[in-house]
Amino acid sequence: MQNIGTIKKAKGKTPLTVITAYDSLFASMFNKKTDMILVGDSLNMSFNNKPDTLSASLEIMIYHTNAVCKGAPDTFTICDMPFGTYTDEKMALKNASRVYQETPAHAVKIEGGIERAHIIKALTNNSIAVMGHIGLMPQYVRSEGGYKVRGKNEEDTLQLIADAKAVEKAGAFAMVIEGVKTDAAKRISEAISIPTIGIGAGKDTDGQVLVWSDMLGFFQEFQPKFVKKYLNGSEIVKNAVDEYVKDVQTRKFPAEKHTY
Repeated sequence: MQNIGTIKKAKGKTPLTVITAYDSLFASMFNKKTDMILVGDSLNMSFNNKPDTLSASLEIMIYHTNAVCKGAPDTFTICDMPFGTYTDEKMALKNASRVYQETPAHAVKIEGGIERAHIIKALTNNSIAVMGHIGLMPQYVRSEGGYKVRGKNEEDTLQLIADAKAVEKAGAFAMVIEGVKTDAAKRISEAISIPTIGIGAGKDTDGQVLVWSDMLGFFQEFQPKFVKKYLNGSEIVKNAVDEYVKDVQTRKFPAEKHTY
């Protein structure tokens, strides 16, 4: 299993692999396959069919983190801190401590740059490992007026670099860079000494993360440009269900070998 030390040492070497998971069944299939599993608040959209991540609660995240850790006990697991649970240092420490006390998660993830650095510092000062998250931040979707690609100009790129440096200085062991132009993401990665995990940020980060239901073709509402489908999962499942229904209706199932 990866640990904080080995993850940090991966900087500039073989890219780190990260996948999301929300339940024990799928987590068990990912166990020991990837370097890290992220229990993302993306589950609010891909698992609960909500329009954004904002209504995911701490209780929901703790529930799913426990399920994932049960299925993947040998994989470094990170719990997304949901919207509204880390608005100040006291609240963040209380809620992140709950994650540590109530789940076996190895770390938490927090969105934000310079403006959240003091919160990250409060957690890392209290022995809570933090993965940062800069660039396009889903929890900012309403205040930003949608999902907008970052790093399109020099001013924004410099802001992102400053955000990354602040998150690193606050003690984060790694950070997600989401929805950032490739050249900007490369400059961010080169500006800091901790690993960067890209999603929609090109190939020059220190690793990649994808939502499992996107990469395996189960989520059908839309497909982000940065997603590569490795399986047409939705069609496979639908075809299997159709076959099951047909077998039951024609009494082909259960056959003699399926009965006592």
